[in-house]
Amino acid sequence: MTLRLHNTLTKERETLVPIDPRHVRMYVCGPTVYDFAHIGNARPVIVFDLLFRLLRHRYGARHVVYVRNITDVDDKINARAAAEYPGLPLNDAIRIVTEKTNAQFQADVAALGCLAPTEQPRATEHIDAMKALIERLVEKGVAYVAEGHVLFSPAAMDRLPGVPRYGALARRSLDEMIAGARVDVAPYKRDATDFVLWKPSSDEEPGWPSPAGIDGRGRPGWHIECSAMSMARLLEPYGGGLSCDDPTKNVFDIHGGGIDLVFPHHENEIAQTCSAFGNERMANIWMHNGFLQVEGEKMSKSLGNFVTIREVMEKLADQRFPGEIARLTMLKAHYRQPIDWTEKGLAESTVEIDNLRRALRAAVAGEPSDAVVDALEDDLNTPLALAEIWRLASEARSAASPARRREAADRLAGSLVLLGFGRLVDDCTEGNAILREELDAKILAASRAVIDPDEFERIGNEASAAFDETLKLREAESLGLDVEEIGQLIAARLEARRVRNFKEADRIRAELDEMGIALKDAKDPVSGEIVTSWEPK
Repeated sequence: MTLRLHNTLTKERETLVPIDPRHVRMYVCGPTVYDFAHIGNARPVIVFDLLFRLLRHRYGARHVVYVRNITDVDDKINARAAAEYPGLPLNDAIRIVTEKTNAQFQADVAALGCLAPTEQPRATEHIDAMKALIERLVEKGVAYVAEGHVLFSPAAMDRLPGVPRYGALARRSLDEMIAGARVDVAPYKRDATDFVLWKPSSDEEPGWPSPAGIDGRGRPGWHIECSAMSMARLLEPYGGGLSCDDPTKNVFDIHGGGIDLVFPHHENEIAQTCSAFGNERMANIWMHNGFLQVEGEKMSKSLGNFVTIREVMEKLADQRFPGEIARLTMLKAHYRQPIDWTEKGLAESTVEIDNLRRALRAAVAGEPSDAVVDALEDDLNTPLALAEIWRLASEARSAASPARRREAADRLAGSLVLLGFGRLVDDCTEGNAILREELDAKILAASRAVIDPDEFERIGNEASAAFDETLKLREAESLGLDVEEIGQLIAARLEARRVRNFKEADRIRAELDEMGIALKDAKDPVSGEIVTSWEPK
């Protein structure tokens, strides 16, 4: 199956055809490091981590470049640094805030099971690239200097040949976009729609020598940062895209972010990049995840429903896999649809993760299910992929044949790794490979020593049963269960049933249930007597 992704630019689902068959290149707008990331920030991180994993599965890890930037130049950072460290020079305080906040962000998204991107460039590492891009825009007549600022003119851009119309991504006219956005009205602007590429810095603010012949120091605007970082890290030749004058090489494969970034941020990125190099496109496919609400309402501090990733992890701290619970909750909705983040949803995911853990008990490792891969290659259809996950989990626990149960468990393990639940799989399958080798050796020995097919099947089933029993006992031990006590209680219950003391038998069953033990009664096919098996619930 081909990989098809919804392109915000065309409003169509398109087949991904990498520009460079050897390297798929993706850029996603990352955090502004001034405070803890909230759960809404986690959605694009998880969505594009999943796409990164899928691309690596399809093309190979060495052939995918995923860049997610770190914005460490921003007025919000300046304000927090000044407030928290009033006794320090502002630049020193800013460095403390950005280092601390970035470390918090990296820890939080790692807890959600996200891989580190290939590169995480910082805005402060690319000031020269931003200045070079600004100089280029001024030379082309689409940017101008006014009172120490450099501003971009969408009206001037619309007169350039070979570049897209401003507003093509948002599919709205300029007037419509401006009517729905906050526009900074300043006397030095030629037009209300013009936006800042560079602004002056005071002596106390972070700054660098200004471009375009401006005396003094300044700092970049938000939009120019991502244009410069994506070009510098992704265009051909890689690491030097700003020096490339071939418009066909000034395009990369995928640009992603939240739906809230379509206008003005991504619209302005396209305007700057395409105007600077005469491109028709900045990226071939633009992907945007939908909004996140909390308990049915827009998240905001004023409503008291502002939830950070760190707070979610603390709320789930008593669970064995808190990050996996949060990740599963996020993946239940298709990435382009709105999602309602609720306590009920987290509780449901907690139960489902526990069910997956039990289904993985006999797993070792394996390739993901074709159905899971096909669902993800259909514009990251995670609800459909999860439906296959639940089917595999059911088969891994209840298939009649031990071989089918093991095969389903292995497919489940491979599928969960692809979806980003590798830690869950590793925890559940630790040591299983050795046990599986022992099982296979017993069955191989039986195949060499026994001619009768029925006898061979009997030996194989006995070996499989021993394998399952070992896994069960290991799981019980990890949960702190006393296996000897469980055996004694089961024996006492069977004796109570034998003498028809069903009240006592029910009491013992309730006691075992309280301990977290599930019982299964069945008749012995030879003696006809009731036998009882058990497993952790």
